[in-house]
Amino acid sequence: MIKTTELFDLSHSAAGEYLSRFEYPYSALSGIKDLVREIGRSLDPGEYDSFEDEVWIHKSAVIAPTACINGPCVIGAGTEVRHCAFIRGSALIGEDCVVGNSVEIKNAILFDGVQVPHYNYVGDSILGYKAHMGAGAVTSNVKSDRSNVKIRYNGECIDTGRYKCGAMLGDHVEVGCNSVLNPGTVIGRNTNVYPLSCVRGTVPANSIYKSAAQTVTKSMGRC
Repeated sequence: MIKTTELFDLSHSAAGEYLSRFEYPYSALSGIKDLVREIGRSLDPGEYDSFEDEVWIHKSAVIAPTACINGPCVIGAGTEVRHCAFIRGSALIGEDCVVGNSVEIKNAILFDGVQVPHYNYVGDSILGYKAHMGAGAVTSNVKSDRSNVKIRYNGECIDTGRYKCGAMLGDHVEVGCNSVLNPGTVIGRNTNVYPLSCVRGTVPANSIYKSAAQTVTKSMGRC
């Protein structure tokens, strides 16, 4: 399976040292809550405001008055949280991110520069540096039969040991509008997913994903 260091430049997240302990990123999901608490308690109060329910927000972040933020949660410098966003907790949101209107986030790591700007759901997931999800794109994190999520890779099914596991998006991944990333989806760096896609399994880096049967390597001049 695609390894943590193949998906992410770990220098672009406060979770970098933590994630480096795991060969595969899904293994890091169970410790996000404790990680956020540890990071939050170490932050400089001259740079971060601290609120009840273990919420730490950088003084330069812009938070809409209608946003709901539950802890533990850390929101980095220059990040914008827009109207009616719902951060349910166990969320590490990096610098210069956008969490848009009616977006819901829980048990997730957003690297610096991530944009989830319109009607997105991000649960039990890790989004790499400058990953972007188009309007209405969501991560599905639970199978309908509630069995453990398995990640498909090269014809094999890798059991994550978790019944909740969303998506792992590498750095600079672009997900088109109204796409669904099924439980256990892994998308390699610099890959584009077409709008209205239903993605399952592992998508290679530097690809264009139209469907499972139509995944091509990026090249100059391709439409």
